[in-house]
Amino acid sequence: MDQAKRLKLAAVAFSVFWIGGMLWWNGELHSANVVILTVCGAIGGYLWYLAMHWMFQAMRLFPLNDDRGEAP
Repeated sequence: MDQAKRLKLAAVAFSVFWIGGMLWWNGELHSANVVILTVCGAIGGYLWYLAMHWMFQAMRLFPLNDDRGEAP
């Protein structure tokens, strides 16, 4: 599995855990709450992905220009 897939899976996991935590903390399972928290969780996961992608590139831990380091 390449680093880009791992980062995307981590962003999905972040979103799922954030949504679950917010639903548990809120306590009320009204449909409007679920929809709003799901949308916010998806946006938060995407922003987390962008921030981590930028951070890994800045620290030179993530290959630049989608170079996966594979031999030709």
